[in-house]
Amino acid sequence: MLDRLDVPLAPLTTLRLGGLARRLVTVFDERSLLEVVRTADAAGEPLLVLGGGSNVVLPDEGVGGTVVRIAVHGLAVSRHDGQVLVTAAAGEDWEPLVALCVADRLVGIEALSGIPGLVGASPVQNIGAYGQEVAQTITQVRAYDRLERQVVTLPAAACGFRYRSSVFKTQPARWIVLSVTFALRLGELSETVAYAELARTLGIGVGERAPLEQVRRAVLGLRRAKSMVLDAADPDSRSAGSFFTNPLLSPTEADALQERIRQELGADTSPPQWPGGDGRVKVSAAWLIEQAGFSKGAFDGPVGISAKHTLALVHRGGGRTADLLAVAREIRDGVRARFGVELVPEPVLVGTTL
Repeated sequence: MLDRLDVPLAPLTTLRLGGLARRLVTVFDERSLLEVVRTADAAGEPLLVLGGGSNVVLPDEGVGGTVVRIAVHGLAVSRHDGQVLVTAAAGEDWEPLVALCVADRLVGIEALSGIPGLVGASPVQNIGAYGQEVAQTITQVRAYDRLERQVVTLPAAACGFRYRSSVFKTQPARWIVLSVTFALRLGELSETVAYAELARTLGIGVGERAPLEQVRRAVLGLRRAKSMVLDAADPDSRSAGSFFTNPLLSPTEADALQERIRQELGADTSPPQWPGGDGRVKVSAAWLIEQAGFSKGAFDGPVGISAKHTLALVHRGGGRTADLLAVAREIRDGVRARFGVELVPEPVLVGTTL
């Protein structure tokens, strides 16, 4: 366990934004993690758990109380009912885990290649990309329940998984993820490719399969082209990934949006959209942002829209979290004014709201 005071947090995030941690504790084993959490809770001290820093926005004024940085590692593999169960500790890096699984011909998370962050964050956000969501393979999550003060194992059905969310995200003060178990299968071919852009890149049809390594290479190529793979030489990768989620609209809301689009852009115009589950419609946030007048590379100053991906807000250097939030608010308000749709941030905003 490494315990330090007044530590800059910006270098620990992919946005490179945020003030000082009054106290930063890096834990390398589960016992130390539970000790720090229980001690803070008993003292009524504020606690922030920090993983890879890839999906969080930290305040300029810093974070009081204790910030716990999870560096707990460990992998275990077993077999059950023809599946390979891979259990990874929360501090394992996500991308190397995907690379390892693909190399070992384990199918189920190949389209999630290149996503930054730690395994412990994967169920929190229910990370997803290119037609896959991590909830499709998670069988259980071990977590510390700060309310009941005990370690529990939650089956997938109890995790409340939905689009970019879970009980771990909606109840952040209660749960601390300790490890995650994924059910994968041995095979040479990927899961069926559900994302049109990925299928085109692979030269196959939607619903078909491709060799695992080919899918991984294609996903990494698509992500790099959008600066969605961390690269110190690429300033557009200094972001938190997609800043807004794709809106999920009821049929009535989707009809109202389509009518507004017809009025604003013409009768033959429709946004990219997909089934969102439970009868809802998922609409492209990137399209709404662009049609509201915010193009790639927009905004002068230290924070702006990525030159390669409309959904990414990038820190060009010398900025503050206040600059990021100002840009995000302008985009949100612009989309609301033109289309009547409310964009929701995907990263966790610590100590602030839009």
